[in-house]
Amino acid sequence: MSGLFEDFVDLDALADEIASDDPQRRRVAVLALADSGEAEAVWLLGRLVGDPDAGVRRQVALGLGTFDGPASAGFLVTLLSDADSAVAATAAESLAEIKDAAAAPHLIEALSDTSGFIRAAVLRSLKELRAPHALGPALDALRDNEAEVRIQAVGVIGYLKREDTVPALRAVADDGDPLVRRAAVSALGFSHTAGAAETLARALDDDDWRVRESAAEALGLSRAPHIDAGPLIGTLDDDYWQVRLKAVRSLGQLEAAEAALRIAESLQHPEANLRKEAAAALGQIAHPATRPHLEAAAADPDADVRKNVRWALSRPDRHL
Repeated sequence: MSGLFEDFVDLDALADEIASDDPQRRRVAVLALADSGEAEAVWLLGRLVGDPDAGVRRQVALGLGTFDGPASAGFLVTLLSDADSAVAATAAESLAEIKDAAAAPHLIEALSDTSGFIRAAVLRSLKELRAPHALGPALDALRDNEAEVRIQAVGVIGYLKREDTVPALRAVADDGDPLVRRAAVSALGFSHTAGAAETLARALDDDDWRVRESAAEALGLSRAPHIDAGPLIGTLDDDYWQVRLKAVRSLGQLEAAEAALRIAESLQHPEANLRKEAAAALGQIAHPATRPHLEAAAADPDADVRKNVRWALSRPDRHL
């Protein structure tokens, strides 16, 4: 008999607990409400968004993140403006966990808030919802004064993967903030248009290595028929091995035979991650001219590199 009711949650008792004068008791009650999974628990948690204890409010923000729906999103939006930065930050993280598209209209309303932090947090949450009616507000947010807001707006647009948004993303790829440009070129990876490929190729010469890295990666993901491997091959001389790695990966995805011998040079690079990607790319391209380079790399000191080399050598030559 002792285990029959062990999963029973007494919401009335917890309602009494969250009204306690003891903040520790209120925090424990919040934990129980979050663990309950009961829809009614959201409204009890909502009573505490104005609790005098910041620790309780932060626990409420964490608890609300375990529930979906407009009510939970609404309470979390309220907590975004909390005077305690830790509470507000936790609310932003929890809001990004909301996966119910029914919350989108309430979130869109919050985009009119004067706080850039709130606008960015709301857009970050909207991205995960992939709500079509969030597109217009996200396009408007590309002109926001706050760089973080523009970054999150790009995320909303990129997740929707609509070719008609490519001109807007191409425009923001010239943003004055490098992290906004990076977000834009990453988002363009879904597009198969010549315009997107042109913008990504141009971004390979960006002053910021993080933008070049994202552009090199996006070119491989797009697999657009308009891609010229030349700019990517040029990126194999980049000062940053991280950029070279993404270029190598993309050239492999594009099966760019003209890049095979240049990629083979990366088998001698001191960075093991780059050598591993080079071996994988050579396996995808399967050019016979690279076989001696792969055989020489079969004794690489890194086990992952050796594994990729073995796979690449097992592949039949395709460029005879």
